[in-house]
Amino acid sequence: MRNYLILFSFVLLLNGCGAIDYYFLTPPDDTAQELFENARGFMQDKEYAEAADSLTKLNDRYPFSPYATEARLMLADAYALDSKYLEAVDAYEEFLNMHPRHESIDYVLFQIGVNKYNSHRSIDLPHTQLGEAVESFRRLVSGYPKSIYREQALDYIVKCRKLMAEHEMFVADFYFKSGSYNAAWTRYVYIIDNFPELEEIVQMAKSKSKVAYYYAQEKDNDTVRHPSKLKQYLDWL
Repeated sequence: MRNYLILFSFVLLLNGCGAIDYYFLTPPDDTAQELFENARGFMQDKEYAEAADSLTKLNDRYPFSPYATEARLMLADAYALDSKYLEAVDAYEEFLNMHPRHESIDYVLFQIGVNKYNSHRSIDLPHTQLGEAVESFRRLVSGYPKSIYREQALDYIVKCRKLMAEHEMFVADFYFKSGSYNAAWTRYVYIIDNFPELEEIVQMAKSKSKVAYYYAQEKDNDTVRHPSKLKQYLDWL
């Protein structure tokens, strides 16, 4: 009987320890596979922030797991699909640096360009991201001529360069309207020299450059004091 009581007490003690573990001890971390499967499920459900959270944990805890490479690329995709374009660019560029010979590098270059393009917000802001997007697209076009993303990359190059030219035109027009005719003329000439393939914009820049040059040369003469004499030049205003 005594032995039975001792055995019964021991069983209760073990059960108690299990309860203590359950309620008071930190549960074990998810495995790399569990985190990856969770992230994949979140991606399918379009819960991109949750997917990014799982993938970040996977990369931090298990950087050398069999899932790590795919997880890094999926993390970049999650940011892109969640419209977090700059975070996506950083993630894609990190993947590019870590896996330069990966079979999906053409896709990565394409996504870097697309997300830099998408991060450009307004015509009145600097076009640094657009210029970098063009570089990424050109790297794809030249390095991967058989890529399925090549034609789209070429289209994006045109769109990026058009936005860049429109920004330069915006700045040139601002200088002109502010009376800084030399600065305006310089910007118009820059458009003519650097965006020759954009014929419509170049023609507009040529017309405006003539007016800006005239005003710069004749700023103090009678023509400026009586601008009606330049009406034929100013129809574009």
